[in-house]
Amino acid sequence: MLVSGNNGFICENCIEQAHHIVKESREKNDFSPAQSINDLKKPKEIKAFLDQYVIGQDQAKKQLSIAVYNHYKRLLHAKDENREVEIEKSNIIMIGETGTGKTLLAKTIAKELNVPFCIVDATILTEAGYVGEDVESILSRLLMVAEYDVEKAEKGIVFIDEIDKIARKSDNPSITRDVSGEGVQQGLLKLLEGSIVNVPPQGGRKHPDQKYIQVNTQNILFIAGGAFDGIKEIIERRLNKQAIGFSSEKLNKIEEDDYILSQINAIDLRKFGLIPELLGRFPIITYLDKLTKETMVRIMKEPKNSIVNQFVELFKMDGVKLDFTDESIDRIVEETMEKGLGARGLRGTTEKVLEDYMFDIDEEKEIVLTGQELNFK
Repeated sequence: MLVSGNNGFICENCIEQAHHIVKESREKNDFSPAQSINDLKKPKEIKAFLDQYVIGQDQAKKQLSIAVYNHYKRLLHAKDENREVEIEKSNIIMIGETGTGKTLLAKTIAKELNVPFCIVDATILTEAGYVGEDVESILSRLLMVAEYDVEKAEKGIVFIDEIDKIARKSDNPSITRDVSGEGVQQGLLKLLEGSIVNVPPQGGRKHPDQKYIQVNTQNILFIAGGAFDGIKEIIERRLNKQAIGFSSEKLNKIEEDDYILSQINAIDLRKFGLIPELLGRFPIITYLDKLTKETMVRIMKEPKNSIVNQFVELFKMDGVKLDFTDESIDRIVEETMEKGLGARGLRGTTEKVLEDYMFDIDEEKEIVLTGQELNFK
């Protein structure tokens, strides 16, 4: 059988062959969670993958791996028609200073997953009816990633970044509306818990004539991350009430900071400005350690896409061999730590150091960076 086109014909065998190729390529890009418990990657395997890209933060990686593994198990359990027990989801909230790796953890875990995953920013959200985006627009991003397949999107994972920016502005209920703070938290409640939500397909604002996509959020796992600047003082105040003191002889500064952060619980987050109803929907609270000089040096050198490897590759494209000495890496790390930008600042400092070399790239064939000649100005 021949099927006619504009300028020729195609036979039925070719049609079948082409259909088979299209189907195969779609399946490769398809989100297909494991079909049995044996196919699932165990928490240790997920953590081992994270270790290749994220240095340190073992506690956060461990809790994140468990949360993702349990999410997959819930999806398998939901398929079982003879189930007697309904497994609830455990949303997770990550707390850590800027540049400690919250967003990097989320991005890295997205590479490893077979479910739709998206990262959204809480800072753009406002209460319904105000300038900004509705809370439901979080899910329109997930739908986009799942190519508007609602069934796939309903098994996805959403990372809400900068969750601390929607904290209540003060402890006292204000007479004016807190449209980007408490109002957004209240809007998030139904999303996190699990309910059927009307999502505008293109995101943004809702309006009466718009067609909505209905999404059930019961099986969507939510992970939230935020810097929570000032939370350390809140924890200290609570610990001092319980007569736990810190002596400088016993603990150095970094260990003391880590110890304080490790004591974080829902009471501190409530004081910070998150409402109790929201906190109840995030049963797992994890924190990310403050970065030490040793960790920063490892971040420069060890991950697969480390800053050193990135710049070596960049210079190699021009046929220039770039070499960092240990002393130069130490100097870059010290300079970055003074700025207080965390690991995110390492790239900017390295760019500054290599600025002149990059400008005169056609004149160089080999560059060895030593600690003395580095220019941070």
